[in-house]
Amino acid sequence: MAMRIRIDLPQDEIPTQWYNILPDLPEELPPPQDPTGKSLELLKEVLPSKVLELEFAKERYVKIPDEVLERYLQVGRPTPIIRAKRLEEYLGNNIKIYLKMESYTYTGSHKINSALAHVYYAKLDNAKFVTTETGAGQWGSSVALASALFRMKAHIFMVRTSYYAKPYRKYMMQMYGAEVHPSPSDLTEFGRQLLAKDPNHPGSLGIAISDAVEYAHENGGKYVVGSVVNSDIMFKTIAGMEAKKQMELIGEDPDYIIGVVGGGSNYAALAYPFLGDELRSGKVRRKYIASGSSEVPKMTKGVYKYDYPDTAKLLPMLKMYTIGSDFVPPPVYAGGLRYHGVAPTLSLLMSKGIVQARDYSQEESFKWAKLFSELEGYIPAPETSHVLPILAEIAEEAKKSGERKTVLVSFSGHGLLDLGNYASVLFKE
Repeated sequence: MAMRIRIDLPQDEIPTQWYNILPDLPEELPPPQDPTGKSLELLKEVLPSKVLELEFAKERYVKIPDEVLERYLQVGRPTPIIRAKRLEEYLGNNIKIYLKMESYTYTGSHKINSALAHVYYAKLDNAKFVTTETGAGQWGSSVALASALFRMKAHIFMVRTSYYAKPYRKYMMQMYGAEVHPSPSDLTEFGRQLLAKDPNHPGSLGIAISDAVEYAHENGGKYVVGSVVNSDIMFKTIAGMEAKKQMELIGEDPDYIIGVVGGGSNYAALAYPFLGDELRSGKVRRKYIASGSSEVPKMTKGVYKYDYPDTAKLLPMLKMYTIGSDFVPPPVYAGGLRYHGVAPTLSLLMSKGIVQARDYSQEESFKWAKLFSELEGYIPAPETSHVLPILAEIAEEAKKSGERKTVLVSFSGHGLLDLGNYASVLFKE
């Protein structure tokens, strides 16, 4: 019998609950701080009410609404796990590599998992429209699709660098009916202030968040947050809940769980359902490693402290690893990794040494993306490429120990709309 390369979970076995890590953290999560006295009130106005309620939920498992579950099935869930056999051979057959292929969703990434929940809850509040920020466009396209599926209007504020570097993501959002605005935006007071100082301001995710929050607040919409906060991570844990069932189907138990971090939701969504079991047992056996961009080194050079999640400082301060809310990242093509901070829950786990961090340069990661494409035939998103160098490190450790290790990877997105960005780095004439 041929080796099993693809592990599918039947649609009728899709998990029906999200996992909430808050009850299982090693200590209580530091609460948000509101030095202005206005930020928490703003959140109550702009966030969907159920999302704000779930942000502080104590329940370990939360039922997925039927309306969201139905649309999960529509957009390609459950996603498969693929074994990267050719990459294993290239690395000396010292590790087994399983990829949780979030790139198989309709929008090509893990982002749709929480976008559907956020927009559903906004619709329950009778919102006129939803707003959000996007860097690479993966989150924006997911909110655009979720809005279309729930018959809502969406306004997407896209980091200006990506708005011009990734036009196909913009077109994708527009195909779903969304209005896409470059950020800093002239639709907001904060955006106009920045553009007055620098008409060619490259933008950042922190600025785009500020634009989206202000526009929602001033025009009667609801803001949907794409990463960092616990509710968003919880909605995305459908991926990790599926993966647990899939690994059980083949009798595998990962020794390592790895993934990239922009704000933290991609990695946490896969890792937390596994990690929660270990935290409750009192012993963490697996190694959890998150990777990011060395051009935006919040995990390896950031400081664990209270900071604002947005540049305009409209939102409450969160305790997280950060390189500063005013940090303007260089225009690297992995737009989803250009955020200045790390999710508070993930930051807490990093501070306790439970989750390790790595950063890799764009050039190194893109070389790995090309190698992976040649070996496995699948082109990863620029963001996803930053997880690949970890595999060489793990393979070397396994070789030295003489024990073959099993690695589960969050394969967060495909790079089919990023070929021009790859070309500008890898195929310079």
